Amino acid sequence: MINGKGNIFDIKLFSKLMVYVKPYKNTYYFVMTSAIILAGFSALTPYLLKITVDDYIRLKDFDGMIFLIGMMLFALFSEVIFQFLFVYFANWLGQNVIRDLRVVLFKKIVGFKMAYFDKSAVGRLVTRAVNDIETIASIFSQGLFMIVADLFKMAVVILIMLFIDWELSLIVFSVLPIILYATRIFQKSMKTAFEEVRFQVANLNSFVQERITGMQIVQLFHREKIEYDYFVSINEKHKKAWLKTVWYNSIFFPIAEISSSITLGLLVWYGGLNVVTGGSISMGTIFLFIQMSQMLFRPLRHIADKFNTLQMGMVAADRIFKIIKTESQVLDNGQWSPKKIEGKIRIDGLRFSYIEGEEVIKGIDLDIKQGEKIAIVGSTGAGKSTLINLLTRFYEFEKGEIYFDNRSIKDFTLQSLREHVGIVLQDVFLFADSIFNNITLYNPDVTRSMVYLAAKEIGVHDFIESLPGGYDYNVKERGVMLSSGQRQLIAFLRIYIANPSILILDEATSSIDSHSEELIKNATYKITSNKTSILIAHRLSTIKNADRIVVMDSGKIVEVGSHKELLGIENGFYSQLYKIQFLEVAV
Repeated sequence: MINGKGNIFDIKLFSKLMVYVKPYKNTYYFVMTSAIILAGFSALTPYLLKITVDDYIRLKDFDGMIFLIGMMLFALFSEVIFQFLFVYFANWLGQNVIRDLRVVLFKKIVGFKMAYFDKSAVGRLVTRAVNDIETIASIFSQGLFMIVADLFKMAVVILIMLFIDWELSLIVFSVLPIILYATRIFQKSMKTAFEEVRFQVANLNSFVQERITGMQIVQLFHREKIEYDYFVSINEKHKKAWLKTVWYNSIFFPIAEISSSITLGLLVWYGGLNVVTGGSISMGTIFLFIQMSQMLFRPLRHIADKFNTLQMGMVAADRIFKIIKTESQVLDNGQWSPKKIEGKIRIDGLRFSYIEGEEVIKGIDLDIKQGEKIAIVGSTGAGKSTLINLLTRFYEFEKGEIYFDNRSIKDFTLQSLREHVGIVLQDVFLFADSIFNNITLYNPDVTRSMVYLAAKEIGVHDFIESLPGGYDYNVKERGVMLSSGQRQLIAFLRIYIANPSILILDEATSSIDSHSEELIKNATYKITSNKTSILIAHRLSTIKNADRIVVMDSGKIVEVGSHKELLGIENGFYSQLYKIQFLEVAV
């Protein structure tokens, strides 16, 4: 494979891949041994044919001929058996390697910071985890081992040729440099072409995934024609990338066929002339060299073809390992993993920026008592949701500290930290699964009776039972079979079952109907009882009864107090927000 230094094969990259072969080294050695044995059997049959022609057919030795034919049948049968074992275990090894590699890749992806996903297209990650991983399997099933087998076969053929007749060998070898040179040029060109193919495939996947996900926006803004034209353009680039590989194939393989035919003609001409003039070359030798010249050139053509497969696999492997070596994980160095916490929160001098030099959180200080209900309000972009992301360590803050029960949140293990914090977001995500599984998230400790009881306690049991299939109702991708309010209710039940010590409701009632809002208000009261709760809302009517209201503006806390206290601040931020919303309602 051509790497950045112009080398044909990237040994360093291949070594990384071979790490995943180590658990299956016995299978790897067996496949390699099978490749060597196949090379021997494939060369044995034409050699036996030479002996049959020269020593038995020419001398009319019928019994000896029958014996040699039996030997050839045995060699062919043995070759078939080893070919089966070779192909099966090469594919078996490839599938096991990509299974392990896909697990490593997915584990890496689920541990990335949210900032990584902000910058990475979902379609590209899907391409890496599915298409590229499958392509790596072909390194073992159709690439590496096939090339090794062909190289062994060629080595055996060359040795036998030189041993039998050096003159005919020179005729064959005289054409060989042409094939070798054409093969090298072909490999270099195909490497570049396949990199372009993988790039265009990722572009196509990313584009289609995003447009299907955002189809409502596409249709709402009448972008069908624009997106169609854009897709045609991307698809055209994808086609051209593939056609470039077809072009190189169309040039190389005819050259290989012509070279093979020229060699065959030279062998027949020189060998036949030698036989006619009473030379030392026998008819059996001519038959042997005709067969072996094909056995020499055919693997060369196969190697070029298999090298295409190997190169595609290596390009895919390079992309996969770039993700695997990416350092974007939240450091999980904490050792504290308490079963329960009181829920006290202290924030000291907290600062954070998504883009270096552009702070979003600007030195926040805040104390929240155990069981206290805090509402955070502010205009869009004030930093409310960012603050929540920092509390759960979805993002890492640069300066300051956050404490739970007087312990830094970095002292907690990530699993423990997030077990103690429950969040209900405005845009609830549900998997394409049953309501029951979306509530329990396959937690084996949560039984149906526990879910039924919890649903009755917060008042959503009747709503779920009214759906076709009840708790087994499949909500489809992202919960599209439910309204936004119904999805919120499922999210509330999911959090209630999890029973965290700290509860965060992020815009949880901002886009739902009045009936669902009433259910959610009742559920909220039940869920937040005796828990430290943080409510984020634009609709100030939903947070009047909070113990304290924290007003944020431009990444800072500008006011703190009860609803009544904040309204009493003349020209205060909260009073201005409240007046604006009151006027909107009045209108």
